Amino acid sequence: MSAFLPSSDRPPQDRSSGRSQERFLSLFLASEREVYRYVCAIVPAREDADEIMQQTAVELWRKFDQFDLSLPFTPLACRFALNVAKQWLDRKRRWRTLLTDGLAERIADRREAALPAIHERLKHLETCLDKLPAGQRAIIEGYYFRKQTVGGVAAEAGRTVDAVYKALQRIRHALQECIERAERLEGAS
Repeated sequence: MSAFLPSSDRPPQDRSSGRSQERFLSLFLASEREVYRYVCAIVPAREDADEIMQQTAVELWRKFDQFDLSLPFTPLACRFALNVAKQWLDRKRRWRTLLTDGLAERIADRREAALPAIHERLKHLETCLDKLPAGQRAIIEGYYFRKQTVGGVAAEAGRTVDAVYKALQRIRHALQECIERAERLEGAS
């Protein structure tokens, strides 16, 4: 028997309602210890089990409005935990394989080799940013350095959102050309 009700048989629930939250918390807290023991039997490390439990709780809450609450909650929670644990173990196994194949060392070596070029480009970028007109520099600083939305930058600059998008595109292009020109000049000398 499925723990989910077909959508046509599901009573309408409002997950944001306090009653739904209370019901979920009551069911989850009542089964949490048993689900945690179940997860600990699957993964040996306690911190891994804690992470899996947290992900399980989130997934259970996301799907709570789809549960057939006439069925016992704990077995359903254990099935969710099993699926979360399987996905977690698969991800961990893939990462471990990548690491044992020496990929991490190759990435670190490439990064190390690229650092001088990256620092050089950043130096050129700083010089190119200093050459921008004040209005363009304000748009770049707002968007990239102060992490404003395009709407926020537009309001601050007194422009439309579309105008800011287009300005960002033009400014990025101009900065790229400026950096490449500086690299060519540096390479020629």
